[in-house]
Amino acid sequence: MTTIGTTIGATMDSVRSADGTTIAFERRGSGPALILVDPAGGYREFDHIRGLGKLLAASFTVYTDDRRGRGGSADTPPYAIEREVDDLAILIAEAGGSASVYAFSSGGLLALHAAAGGLPIDRLALFEPPIGTDEDRSADADFTTEIATLVAAGRRGDAVQHFLTSIGVPPEAIAQMGPGTLALEAVAHTLVYDCMIAEALPNGTHRSLAGEWHGVPDNDLAPVLAEFFLDSNPRRTRWLTSTIWPSSSRPSLASC
Repeated sequence: MTTIGTTIGATMDSVRSADGTTIAFERRGSGPALILVDPAGGYREFDHIRGLGKLLAASFTVYTDDRRGRGGSADTPPYAIEREVDDLAILIAEAGGSASVYAFSSGGLLALHAAAGGLPIDRLALFEPPIGTDEDRSADADFTTEIATLVAAGRRGDAVQHFLTSIGVPPEAIAQMGPGTLALEAVAHTLVYDCMIAEALPNGTHRSLAGEWHGVPDNDLAPVLAEFFLDSNPRRTRWLTSTIWPSSSRPSLASC
């Protein structure tokens, strides 16, 4: 492990994955180990989960990495899902040998692969993982090819716009990103990586929370996650998915 430096309340470190790729991560807080996994395009410069990590650091030692190819992490082509699973494995080892995991959107599919591969994940919470059906696979393959073609042609901005509009990001939300899309363009090639990850969720509990499109305020989400990860009931399922509803809707709790 190489210590890189510190940010406010966090220590910046790096580890080497099984294929020698350097993976940068930050650690903050104290308590049981909890790893947060970014969605497609997410990293420290285009953040989705680090604000949540700051809240959870009151009860956990929170680890958040730049997934390979993003931010402070290196990349080793060709991409393979197994390599990202290895990245998560080395981070779990750095965290003490086992950890709970919270993963957002397509990061949840990576976490599912890791759990299915036997990584020592104590509990797993997933927020809206894009799990499709067999009928979706052909369209998914076409979408992956389209993104890859745009990136290969150097049209990173077009690749980002095509990705965002295709997954249903509202136009007003894209407009609000403003200069933030430049940070996403910098890692546009990794959008292809997330497009390649697909798996099914075997079982779990389903918690719905009020929020906006594909998001719940960190102050509302953090206590729900803390309750789940700290629950000592051995009969409690380790699988948790979250689904958002418009803020005017009533939150609901169901099992699946």
